[in-house]
Amino acid sequence: MRVVHVDVQVVPERVADFIEASRLNAEASRREPGVARFDVIQDRADPTHVVLVEVYADEDAPAAHKQTEHYATWRDTVAGWMARPRTSVTYSAIDPGSPARWRSSSS
Repeated sequence: MRVVHVDVQVVPERVADFIEASRLNAEASRREPGVARFDVIQDRADPTHVVLVEVYADEDAPAAHKQTEHYATWRDTVAGWMARPRTSVTYSAIDPGSPARWRSSSS
């Protein structure tokens, strides 16, 4: 399993728009077969700081995700709303180790 944290700094005047676009992308992403979890979280101390927490069932799922129409729409829509290029850190899941245990009840 692969866990990716995508770190985004959003321009202040587009935070609400960014969150809505990211929420729509997350909803669609959770329907992908290789996505165990896809969360959008916001820093309480700095509302312009948003992190996407993506949990993939295998090593091929992130590439498949980036081929979807909803990802392309999100990427192109939010590109001008970021204060700096987004960054990411990739992790290996230790516990839970099963994709089924990561799935939220709304999946």
